[in-house]
Amino acid sequence: MGSSRHWDYVIVGGGSAGCALANRLSADPGTRVLVLEAGHSDFRIDPFVHMPAALPIPIGNRFYDWKYESEPEPGMNGRRVYHARGKVLGGSSSINGMIFQRGNPMDYERWAGDTGMETWDYLHCLPYFKRMETCLAGADRWRGGSGPLVLERGPATNPLFGAFFEAVQQAGYPLTDDVNGYRQEGFAPFDRNIHRGRRLSAARAYLHPVLKERDNLDVRTLALVTRIRFDGTRAVGVDYTRGRTSHQVSAGEVVLCGGAINTPQLLQLSGVGAAEHLEPLGVRMVHELPGVGENLQDHLEVYIQYASKQPVSIAPGLRWRARPGIGYQWLFHRRGLGASNHFEGGGFCRSNDEVDWPNLMFHFLPVAIRYDGSAPTEGHGYQVHVGPMYADTRGWVRIAGTDPRVHPRIRFNYLTTPNDRREWVEAVQAARDILNQPAFAPFNAGELSPGPSVSTEDEILDWVRADAETALHPSCTARMGVDDLSVTDPTSMRVHGLDGLRVVDASVFPYVTNGNIYAPVMMVAEKAADLILGNTPLAAEQVPYYRHRDGSSLWPPGDARNQLTDRPQEVRP
Repeated sequence: MGSSRHWDYVIVGGGSAGCALANRLSADPGTRVLVLEAGHSDFRIDPFVHMPAALPIPIGNRFYDWKYESEPEPGMNGRRVYHARGKVLGGSSSINGMIFQRGNPMDYERWAGDTGMETWDYLHCLPYFKRMETCLAGADRWRGGSGPLVLERGPATNPLFGAFFEAVQQAGYPLTDDVNGYRQEGFAPFDRNIHRGRRLSAARAYLHPVLKERDNLDVRTLALVTRIRFDGTRAVGVDYTRGRTSHQVSAGEVVLCGGAINTPQLLQLSGVGAAEHLEPLGVRMVHELPGVGENLQDHLEVYIQYASKQPVSIAPGLRWRARPGIGYQWLFHRRGLGASNHFEGGGFCRSNDEVDWPNLMFHFLPVAIRYDGSAPTEGHGYQVHVGPMYADTRGWVRIAGTDPRVHPRIRFNYLTTPNDRREWVEAVQAARDILNQPAFAPFNAGELSPGPSVSTEDEILDWVRADAETALHPSCTARMGVDDLSVTDPTSMRVHGLDGLRVVDASVFPYVTNGNIYAPVMMVAEKAADLILGNTPLAAEQVPYYRHRDGSSLWPPGDARNQLTDRPQEVRP
């Protein structure tokens, strides 16, 4: 078995959080940091990773994708749901849709409402969102201007986007200036982690700029971590395989950044989790922690697809015969259809009057096509991706045996609660209402999917069960908190009851946010870096933010202005 020198920090997983954390922890040249990534490097010129429009190609490809699959889902007629996760440096930020959504400010107020989570409210998280980004649309009180993540706003110039933004207003929804700014609720062009026509993954933003200049930072790819090594209840290193060779490394601290599936899997393989699940498999228990792998949350989505009367969609440019030209334009000029993810706009709304902030997210696409490239029409079309953001379903991740190469068992429990089913019907109805507004009359050639034969609530739910796909936002399986079912300490990111072991990735979320989770993951990594290093946390911002509640206005507790009822709710520090 090979061995190597001692590291101050060994980061398990070179994905979104791992890349950001490696950058911040290695900024001190006296701190030695090792990153172990099971996938291959993205350093080579790889159009499937770096070309934004090529995003469907890595998904389902074993060279880039872990290719997870759920257990038969009881609420989906026993269907297994495919779940892509990035198996490459940069992790899922190297294969995702490049949509940058922070979530709603009230998501973090919900986090902070749990005991011990008080410093994870929106105003404490905002400075870390700002620190990580350069918003090319303009820095302001809510947006950063000097961070490593350069964000370009979608141009949304296709006439179908114009119809979409007009249609949402006709349906009674507002536009907003910036879904990541003062007011999320509404519709607008989206920020994207694309810069100068290339995907700006976490690896390109955080690792590439510093690797050559930092001798104290080492990144090893094709390195599958198989076990955390413990001395009593202290983590002292990890075992990993690279090719056919086994290795051990020792560490002052081990930081798990594998994501909501791999992190609980590795904890369980190493004897940390629920004894009732692990002992029957022959796992030697190190520490009983029943919350490991529980509380799994995700977003499910469907495509509502329409045919277009006019030849204005991007469908012709995506056909096989057009792809050499697209490749040429992108490779040599970084422009053309290859330089966009085409998810250039969308928005957030509330599906019913019982929710206080948006529970539906829409992505609009000026073409009718699925992630796998299949299309319901040979002609022109358009679609929205829509789904509820706050399903009250909860799933789990559990190892099936002691072989680290075998995928864990995963169950999301989609559509298993009355509220989830109700919001699914509302989501489909809201999408159809928007796409049938007068603004789309010049384009609307009829619904392709699900089609006019799906109209009743039962028919909608049957279609969702058969057709819905994951939006690829697994989270919450090693959640922060201080109760008996929490896994991670919110003040230090340490695993409860163990020393030398921390978790920093989407698994620490207590609740999934109402959008794509890349931005919240990066915020967590930025804040965790300060907690791990013992730095003074960034001071909470002092800015207002918007929340609708029946036309009322909320100010600090006890403020007389809480009695105002003539404006939307504006939350102030």
